[in-house]
Amino acid sequence: MNAKNLVKFLATLIVGMMLTAFAAAQDMHQSSQFQGPKANKGFVTHSERDGKSVLTLSDDFVVPDTPDPHWRVVDSDGNVYDLDKLKKKAFLGDKYQKEITVPGYVKNVSKVIIWCAWAEANLGEASFSSPVK
Repeated sequence: MNAKNLVKFLATLIVGMMLTAFAAAQDMHQSSQFQGPKANKGFVTHSERDGKSVLTLSDDFVVPDTPDPHWRVVDSDGNVYDLDKLKKKAFLGDKYQKEITVPGYVKNVSKVIIWCAWAEANLGEASFSSPVK
């Protein structure tokens, strides 16, 4: 491949990557800031990855220092779904699950709640301007 063809190939590759990134960004939705007694920093982003709905906590989210925080979502009809634990036990201390795949049986997500399963308490919640899925 000569230099001229290499430049054309690289230019095409870069444009293709930019268009892919732009298309992926179009499928992202950001919630309001978390509001609550223990979870009150950061937000959650919804995106679609490999045909699945994914929720991701922002980098400034602070994991509540409570015994058993969980992901909880509420759909547009008010149905509540308790998902997985936010904290996971690890060999060198607790790690937290910054993102979660929304199960297929959840039709949409209008609100994300950080829920303490031990105390059965809402630690903080963030809402989307319109339901996402």
